[in-house]
Amino acid sequence: MKPPILAIIMSTVISGTIMVLISSQWLTIWIGFEMNMLAIIPILMKKFNPRAMEASTKYFLTQATASMLLMLGIIINLLLTGQWTVLNMPNPITSNMMTVALAMKLGLSPFHFWVPEVTQGVPMSSGMILLTWQKIAPLSILYQIAPSMNPNLLTTMAIMSVLVGGWGGLNQTQLRKILAYSSIAHMGWMIAVTTYNPTLMLLNLTIYIAMTLGTFMLFMLNSSTTTLSLSHTWNKLPLIASLILMIMLSLGGLPPLSGFVPKWMIIHELTKNDMTIVATFMAMTALLNLYFYMRLTYATALTMFPSTNTMKMKWQFGSTKNTTLLPPLIVISTMLLPLTPMMLTLF
Repeated sequence: MKPPILAIIMSTVISGTIMVLISSQWLTIWIGFEMNMLAIIPILMKKFNPRAMEASTKYFLTQATASMLLMLGIIINLLLTGQWTVLNMPNPITSNMMTVALAMKLGLSPFHFWVPEVTQGVPMSSGMILLTWQKIAPLSILYQIAPSMNPNLLTTMAIMSVLVGGWGGLNQTQLRKILAYSSIAHMGWMIAVTTYNPTLMLLNLTIYIAMTLGTFMLFMLNSSTTTLSLSHTWNKLPLIASLILMIMLSLGGLPPLSGFVPKWMIIHELTKNDMTIVATFMAMTALLNLYFYMRLTYATALTMFPSTNTMKMKWQFGSTKNTTLLPPLIVISTMLLPLTPMMLTLF
């Protein structure tokens, strides 16, 4: 794709999301979602092949269905209240319908089937945008309508998402599918705490985006798409292998890394609200995620290739890709735990 065209399309994606974030009327929010959806499809089909075409079609059909449901909820709300404002949702039917529509957009279970397929079918850079930027707009709406949502519906979807995200990724060897299932599980954690402390969901989203961006950038730097290609990293780029190990453990939520902070706070918030069983269950299912991250770290940093690379001239292994954003993302993804008291004060 030519740079000017890519710039125009990316600016449309960004402006669609910003429109959703700053709107206080349902109509402009819906228009923002549509702009974002229609502009992201050429980015998903950047490398034009049948798999990307299929993935983009799946994405379009799912998102169009979600938009239709959202519009139906908006119209019912308009008929009942006579106004377009976001914060006025007295009817449980409309709030449930909008919650389901936004769950489809986010890829929460049981509407998660498109996420691994679409992420696997598109290039790495497009998958990175899909699993990070595309989550911001629906979560911002969930943040706004949190008081009028059904907590039982949200908790059910959260538990199912954490389970699916854990079980689904166990048998995978494709890195994009593993990150897609990881995304489903993280969305489950965010949704679980939405009704009790929506600001905590935003903290979780911020740390999740930093970790996922860092992971994708490390994989793109190494041109890895499978566990096998990842296992060659230590031979070419030993430092990158150790960074992948740290970020993977952070994604799994191990202390003393940044990924532990949101899980710790969410479990704390749930137990405060007498949701001890849910918190315990989610903490146990997080071990499934940790298992497949550990598999990746084992393949990357703890296995040795049969023959060592004794070549003196390793210049051809050097990457020419831009890594400007990588150092700050790795710092955010691994070293935020000491700032927890400040975050507790803010959130």
